[in-house]
Amino acid sequence: MTTAIPSTTAATSGTSSNGAMNQLSGNFDMFLKLLTTQLKQQDPLDPMNTSQFTQQLVEYSQVEQQIDTNSNLQSLLSQGTSQSAAYATGYLGKTVTVSGGEGSLANGEAQWTYNLGSTASSTSLTVTDANGNVVYSGAGKTTAGDNAFDWNGKDNNGNRLPDGSYTLSVNAQVNGQPVTSTIFSSGQVSEVDMSNGGTPQLLVGSMEVPLSSISSVRN
Repeated sequence: MTTAIPSTTAATSGTSSNGAMNQLSGNFDMFLKLLTTQLKQQDPLDPMNTSQFTQQLVEYSQVEQQIDTNSNLQSLLSQGTSQSAAYATGYLGKTVTVSGGEGSLANGEAQWTYNLGSTASSTSLTVTDANGNVVYSGAGKTTAGDNAFDWNGKDNNGNRLPDGSYTLSVNAQVNGQPVTSTIFSSGQVSEVDMSNGGTPQLLVGSMEVPLSSISSVRN
């Protein structure tokens, strides 16, 4: 069980903020040198207008504040990513129920549960692979409520398919009218992947699942 948490984003953001601040500091030092030289060489009887360099000082201050704000925001985002990772690791080793029809075929076994809103006169089950190709189709149970579907990983020709992510779809009807159905699969979380922009993805079997697709958790 592993957790992959990237650190490049925070490091890159910190480097960018430091670089911007260093550049601003260098420009500000040059500005002060030029201003000091102008003040030394000005005509006492005709002093220079101070409003322009006063405005420039204000602009430098505003830029500095903006860089500090960006740095603070990046720090907050980094903390949020760390908190998400810490929260997601709580799923490691747990059995989760995944909604949406996607399931993992591992060692020739995949299990789904589909719920029918009412008793159907006919139910058709279809399994597709990660590329959307139909690999299995057959009749399913028609009883209202939860129905289990255990798939042995073989297509309709009896060929054993490789382990991976597959999706079950259910088409149930009664008197020619569709019956509402919801589909769930279950599996154990073996890894938490944080490489997708800091958004936790749970590895269940060979499929990656977002936290939003988890409907229940059990030990």
